Amino acid sequence: MSHDAYLQAQKQTANPRDTEYRAFTKVTRALIEASTSGHSDLKTLVKAIDLNRQLWGALASDCANPGNQLPKDTRAQIIGLSRWVSSYSSDVMRKQESVDPLIDVNRIMMDGLTGKTAAAQ
Repeated sequence: MSHDAYLQAQKQTANPRDTEYRAFTKVTRALIEASTSGHSDLKTLVKAIDLNRQLWGALASDCANPGNQLPKDTRAQIIGLSRWVSSYSSDVMRKQESVDPLIDVNRIMMDGLTGKTAAAQ
């Protein structure tokens, strides 16, 4: 029971950026694992793609909320990226496209959450 209380307290005090970063880390690891197994391990690929779509869907839903504190342009860009992720994910599943662009977009988001910029890299 004390473990549950600790988890609840952690959820309440966690920095939203840290939470988002951890979510991207988990999903991106799954995508990397799926990409190393290629399209031969369909179960791993489907699970990774589904997790990624869920994450991006949650981000888009949050950005569509009028109470979201992000600038309107940033919210629109995230929603646009979410749509691209969904569409490209379908291409990965149907046409056996590479998972790498999904991994790249997630890594860019992770860099943004930690304050890194493309110019700094």
